[in-house]
Amino acid sequence: MSIALSILDLAPVAPGETAAKSFTHSVALAQTAERYGYTRVWYAEHHNMPTIASSATSVLIAHIAAHTSTIRLGAGGVMLPNHSPLTIAEQFGMLETLHPGRIDLGLGRAPGGDRAIFNALRRDPGASEQFPQDVLELQAYLGDQSRVPTVNAYPGKDTNVPLYILGSSLFGAQLAAALGLPYAFASHFAPDALNDAVALYRRDFKPSAQLEEPYVIAGANVFASDTSADADSQFVAARRQRVRSMLKRSPSPVQYSDDQIDMFLTTPEGANLANMMRCTAVGTPDEVHLWLEQFAKEATADELIVAHGALDVDKRLRSVALAAPRP
Repeated sequence: MSIALSILDLAPVAPGETAAKSFTHSVALAQTAERYGYTRVWYAEHHNMPTIASSATSVLIAHIAAHTSTIRLGAGGVMLPNHSPLTIAEQFGMLETLHPGRIDLGLGRAPGGDRAIFNALRRDPGASEQFPQDVLELQAYLGDQSRVPTVNAYPGKDTNVPLYILGSSLFGAQLAAALGLPYAFASHFAPDALNDAVALYRRDFKPSAQLEEPYVIAGANVFASDTSADADSQFVAARRQRVRSMLKRSPSPVQYSDDQIDMFLTTPEGANLANMMRCTAVGTPDEVHLWLEQFAKEATADELIVAHGALDVDKRLRSVALAAPRP
């Protein structure tokens, strides 16, 4: 497919594995993505989740960058309410200084956790209301003129690390349009507002120093395999695991069997969880590419960022290779 294709790596920690093993898998995934012509790999900030190891996003990016050479790497994204803009400017300014021309900075307004996470991070939930101002402050630190008198980011100043606004609602679309920044929609887990958000973003976009025309990245899940049956099996297993992990967050978690999970998915609540993975390509390489092409067209996306969801790392790497961009 001719559209740019990138990867979102959640640095998953499989049952019985360690975070260290997850990072080894993430290096292999990025190296495979680089070999097969993907545009970028992004890592998302999550907290208090034992199955996701990408909490210290900038540290993980540095590690992956040291083991790759050309592919762009970035945050998809940093949850800015959890941090001061100066701290993020220094971190990503350092990354850009170490790996020139390879670093992206995607920014989200969500906390990456609940109120207990905010308290543990010594942050206030009200910080989310400052998101637009914090984005502008961060952008200025990475540019040539700080908005805070006598304060500059070193390193960071004049690195001009490209910013992306992430979102799953109309708020992010409005902000990205007003600031003239690229917009990445999280349709890989929250697809409902995709079309409305992209339409609003394209309609209201105002050119900026970073971007002259609107640029949309849409998220999707991918399970590519040599056979349709194996791809279907991977998808079913991954969906069960996702539902099971969400149910485990209840105050009294229960170990549900596969049959119980499948039964739960037939309920209204289960259907809502299943809907989170509605934007998913499953099948052989031809089937996956056909789905992605149609999805990009319907979403009017300039780029797709895909999460390869196979639970087994070898199958995940195989999916990356099979779904790779085509000339």
